[in-house]
Amino acid sequence: MSIQSTKKEKYTLVTVDIEKLDGTKSPELKSQFVLLNNEGNKNIILDFSTVKYSDSSGLSAILVAKRLCENLGGTFVIFGLQEYVSKLITISQLDSILNITPTLKEAEELVYMEEIQGNLN
Repeated sequence: MSIQSTKKEKYTLVTVDIEKLDGTKSPELKSQFVLLNNEGNKNIILDFSTVKYSDSSGLSAILVAKRLCENLGGTFVIFGLQEYVSKLITISQLDSILNITPTLKEAEELVYMEEIQGNLN
């Protein structure tokens, strides 16, 4: 399978092992996010390090994940953006609403900080 989920202590890591995320693969990614949401996974970190190309359907899947996490009071973080995908996200002005980090470690730290902040509120 080209999309895998690994449950960790505070988040679920979704790894996308696809070079080209388009209309043929994006529905699979969206359904994975919906399934995780239905299971109560509120914090998701998306590993996009192997994705070299994405179209609007791939961006749509990312936005679905963000909305689902927020609906549960959680955090959605994406890391490992390749140059083309990063430019696409910037051009689409999604970089202003998405949590994007360069590495998994920074993504984990962001989730942990959001959890602490949520507990304080």
